[in-house]
Amino acid sequence: MASSVLFSSLGVSVFKLQDPKSIEEVETSRSRAFSPAHSHLRSFNTTIKGHFSSYKKKDSYVVNVSSSKINVLHTDMPMEEQLEVFEVDPDLVTHAQHLNYRNEEYMKCKEKIEKYEGGLDKFSSGFLKFGFNRTGNCIVYNEWAPAAQSAQLVGDFNNWDGSQHWMSKDEFGVWTIRIPDVQGKPAIPHRSRVKIRLQRGDGTWLDRIPAWIKWATAEPGKLGANYDGIYWDPPAPEKYEFKHPQPPKPLAPRIYEAHVGMSSVKPHVASYIEFADNVLPRIKANNYNTVQLMAVMEHSYYASFGYHVTNFFAVSSRSGTPEDLKYLIDKAHALGLRVLIDVVHSHASNNIHDGLNGYDFGQSSEFSYFHTGDCGYHNLWDSRLFNYGHWEVQRFLLSNLRWWLDEYKFDGFRFDGVTSMLYHHHGIHMSFTGKYHEYFGLSTDVEAVVYLMLANELVHAMYPEVTVIAEDVSGMPTLCRPVHEGGIGFDFRLAMGIPDKWIQLIKNVRDEHWQMGDICHTLTDRRYTEKCIAYAESHDQSIVGDKTFAFLLMDKEMYTGMSTFEPVTPIVDRGIALHKLIHFLTMALGGEGYLNFMGNEFGHPEWVDFPRDGNNWSYDKCRRRWDLLDMDHLRYKFMNNFNRDMNKLDEKFNFLASTKQIISSASEKDKVIVFEKGSLVFVFNFHPQNTYEGYKVGCDLPGKYRVAFDSDSLEYGGYGRVGHDSDHFTNPEGEPGKPLTNFNNRPNSFMVLSPARTCQVYYKVRET
Repeated sequence: MASSVLFSSLGVSVFKLQDPKSIEEVETSRSRAFSPAHSHLRSFNTTIKGHFSSYKKKDSYVVNVSSSKINVLHTDMPMEEQLEVFEVDPDLVTHAQHLNYRNEEYMKCKEKIEKYEGGLDKFSSGFLKFGFNRTGNCIVYNEWAPAAQSAQLVGDFNNWDGSQHWMSKDEFGVWTIRIPDVQGKPAIPHRSRVKIRLQRGDGTWLDRIPAWIKWATAEPGKLGANYDGIYWDPPAPEKYEFKHPQPPKPLAPRIYEAHVGMSSVKPHVASYIEFADNVLPRIKANNYNTVQLMAVMEHSYYASFGYHVTNFFAVSSRSGTPEDLKYLIDKAHALGLRVLIDVVHSHASNNIHDGLNGYDFGQSSEFSYFHTGDCGYHNLWDSRLFNYGHWEVQRFLLSNLRWWLDEYKFDGFRFDGVTSMLYHHHGIHMSFTGKYHEYFGLSTDVEAVVYLMLANELVHAMYPEVTVIAEDVSGMPTLCRPVHEGGIGFDFRLAMGIPDKWIQLIKNVRDEHWQMGDICHTLTDRRYTEKCIAYAESHDQSIVGDKTFAFLLMDKEMYTGMSTFEPVTPIVDRGIALHKLIHFLTMALGGEGYLNFMGNEFGHPEWVDFPRDGNNWSYDKCRRRWDLLDMDHLRYKFMNNFNRDMNKLDEKFNFLASTKQIISSASEKDKVIVFEKGSLVFVFNFHPQNTYEGYKVGCDLPGKYRVAFDSDSLEYGGYGRVGHDSDHFTNPEGEPGKPLTNFNNRPNSFMVLSPARTCQVYYKVRET
């Protein structure tokens, strides 16, 4: 008999069988999987007999048994060929046909790459062939533009006259030119402007920025000026050489999401150098271990927040040069900070003059980076959508990932807009309920999923230390399972539903009506074995038209009530208290990693608004008010101190990475949440008025507990009511071995002081 238990919990077990010969074999497997507490299963024999009557020998089955039902699921595949994701989540077997199909498409694609390109390594090194590269004493330029009838290379080096620099086209639509050095020097000077001049089928000529260009700039001071490609090949003395090793992958990422351009106090575009010297030390001081940089890939429209990319291999020139960005990343590594880049492969800018869309002359999808017609256009984003099944698109995007890892030493990616990639409907007007049929069917874009599988396989195989995060609101199952299991391969998914819950509560529900159970459900509503990055508010909650959480809580009193020289007002007192509770509870209970957007750690009072026609091109809201934090008499420092030390708490106890997470109480009457994460016991009191003395909390291990962290501490703007040197001794609860007789299902308990609108964390003191 071949059977194995895959998963077992209270009232539910799942096990796999190969070639079950009789009902007795299934019954034997069931008895092995279940404890006596599960022996009340009804109608087991009758149900199983009906399932096995028509199955062939050596087929594979997954049997899902609970206290109320038994499901035997036939997969049509030998057990040794089944995807491992079925073992992780047996409910996926009902969609085995779809999952097997997408995995087969992935394997076919990977095999073709190995056959025709020599493997993912070579295939993803497209930047060594395409764009500009040095070969001996020549500059070689290659560009895929199959729809063009003729092509010339033009630029400052030939006074924009391409008559002497015609390009030749191969059978795959790749245009090539070799330009020998002149008197021992490159014919195209470093930092000079270049473009490719393409002839359309109707005979007209168009100038376009090379698709693989490494830097692109616009004429300074001229609004709406077109960009030019810049030939970037600095001489050895000007090349930045990395000096510091990349930090190792942390147990749990604590991510500081940042936008370099708006990181200055001054209302201007900050540089990579400014950010490295002025902001990175702040991030390190607040005990983050990872920086996530937005808007690094060049985007001609600043107000797009970096999400309408025009030049995928180019560093945003507003903040400096490629060498400046390398300085920033190297300095982060010197501080022990890893750096992720926001990579935008979900769409491309609709801009034809500056971006990749300029290579679309209306040709068929076969000869374009993008789909044609409605399939190639995102209505809400006004942008173009990639044809992920196309060979050259895969080469371009996979090479783009390699470029940022190899050239700039980034430590991973946050993939933007993954929901749009996963589905043909792009998530537009969709409300995902979690039912599996929403994820696996004709609405799923299998070509995009295969690309994401290739991307994750590539970066994880070649760079084992990378961190790859998906921005997906749908919650697609298998998104964060390894590719070799049949998953899509991301390490983490952003828990995007959490901020919506907090906004809904802050805006629409009185404090005394907040439901503790509902909050806990939102924070823990994530797929088992698929990790999430939790956040209370990211840049999305800060953009114009909305407010930061601090602004929602305190509004105009952030301008009038933040001085410590004056008594704290009720609105500011409540605002700072809830700001601390919301961010910390999200961190502690919401995922296996944490993210904060630049400035929210100290309650930045203003929204984000980029210079645009609607605000008269103002930079006033496109900056960060570090000056408010640095004024010691202002209360912003309290929120910053709290943020600093909640990160420090994880650094010391590693609770984010722990798989132990148990909520023992979510009292609607008391408005108190008690839970254990890792070795710590957390107590959150959301009641607006009630302070509880001698409040009983459950715990796992007996012994002596002390305060490890307390939002009521004076340095966090609290009142110092909780004694940090007090010993809290546990008492045993109930009968040993009988959880239902325990206090809140915990075998031990101790008593605490829990002031209103505060949280405390307790650790078990080691016995000498």
